[in-house]
Amino acid sequence: MADNQFNLIVFILALVTTLFLQILSNLANDYGDFVKGTDNEDRVGPYRTMQSGLITKNEMIKAMWVIALFCSIFGVWLIYEGTIGLELKKAGLFAILGLTAMGAAVKYTMGKNPYGYAGFGDVFVFLFFGWLGVIGSYFLHTHTLNWYLLLPASAIGFFTTAVLNINNMRDHEEDAKTGKNTLVVRMGIVWAKKYHFLLNFMGILFMIVYTIPDIKSIWLFLFGFVLFIKPARELLKNKDHNSFDPYLKKQAIATFLFTIIFVVGINL
Repeated sequence: MADNQFNLIVFILALVTTLFLQILSNLANDYGDFVKGTDNEDRVGPYRTMQSGLITKNEMIKAMWVIALFCSIFGVWLIYEGTIGLELKKAGLFAILGLTAMGAAVKYTMGKNPYGYAGFGDVFVFLFFGWLGVIGSYFLHTHTLNWYLLLPASAIGFFTTAVLNINNMRDHEEDAKTGKNTLVVRMGIVWAKKYHFLLNFMGILFMIVYTIPDIKSIWLFLFGFVLFIKPARELLKNKDHNSFDPYLKKQAIATFLFTIIFVVGINL
């Protein structure tokens, strides 16, 4: 299913670029939420750097520029390694997608009309960390595309969206007070917990369908699915809305481990 064209350099560069994108997003969220007053003394989650006074606005902006520079350097390197032998316009397309991803990382909470405050964060996470991340990486490895890639791409998209959903469930009360209308605020906490379970269920379902043709690796993938099931069921029953942080960490770690299992599995 990986077409025997795994490229270790492309894999490492994609991982590093994604890491810097995530850091850029975290810094931008820290800045945007602080400036808009969302991060205040009533915040449930861990204190952020600007909220706690550890860094000034100017220092945060400088930090974002530095991370954006590293993101650009590794992104360009990734595109170069992944498009060797291809037409220049395909490299240009990936450059545009990369810039769009950086813009999306910043615009979640920053700017005049941040999409995170309008409840579209889930859609962007699904598209950029799911479809673009998986399908784009696959193309950089193999220089080919197939429709069935939407299955694993959607699965990863569901799992990463679940990470954001837990974060928004943790902060939903303060978000509602400050006008940050995340999807959780719009649907309510009860439906948000059901939505979280559905995201993980759909991720598992899509990956099972994807692995059915290759029965020898399905058990490896199922091992990864166990990482999601118990925490999702516990969260569904949890009535303490101030204790979501442990689930956030479990979902993030499970998503990372599953991705590694997935990469190893399709290349055995």
